[in-house]
Amino acid sequence: MTTERVPSARLLIATGCAHCATAIEGLTRLVKTGLIDRLEIINLLVATGKAPKMDRRVLPQIEIGPFHFEGALSPGELAEWAKAAASGGGWPAYLGYLLDQRRFNEAKALIETHPERLAGLLGLLAEPDTPLATRIGIGALMEDLAGQALARAAIPTLETLTLSAQPQTRADACHYLGLTGDPGVIPSVRRLLDDDDDEVSEIAAETLALLGDNRPGDHRD
Repeated sequence: MTTERVPSARLLIATGCAHCATAIEGLTRLVKTGLIDRLEIINLLVATGKAPKMDRRVLPQIEIGPFHFEGALSPGELAEWAKAAASGGGWPAYLGYLLDQRRFNEAKALIETHPERLAGLLGLLAEPDTPLATRIGIGALMEDLAGQALARAAIPTLETLTLSAQPQTRADACHYLGLTGDPGVIPSVRRLLDDDDDEVSEIAAETLALLGDNRPGDHRD
């Protein structure tokens, strides 16, 4: 059972920041409602020597528990992230957020530090409302991890995703199985040669070729 712990928050602002007042109001409300236990506010223009080394061009910068955000968030988003931080969950959504914001290196570093989080991120492929930018980011991440142990550790998750009702999810999972470079995935890939979706079956054939399996299949011409 997950034990919830109310997170703390830190807010980096600057005088004249257009969205900082809204962030202050939203986070202060979370303190009042008990979703965060305390809030530290740092004005980067006056707190020299105290402010952490972060990109000062994107303000406000918000930390809620382990999550770090750049730019404005709505009050509802702030509340949801506070709840996620309290539960110890939210990592798939946060990694997706990083990829959506083109903070690729941060997402990759978090996964390299905590390899178990990759499976949760890949699970976003099965959700129809996952943004296209996030899907593209996942693809870029898997390309970057091609052939590595971290990618091979995701094989069980990817094989499960090849059974998805969504053709795009099956296609993506099949392609990423090929990137693992592990011949052990060949049976799961060959099963997709007869997929009802033409794109999936084509990707399966391409993946098998990538894995060095050129045996004829029963797929359509």
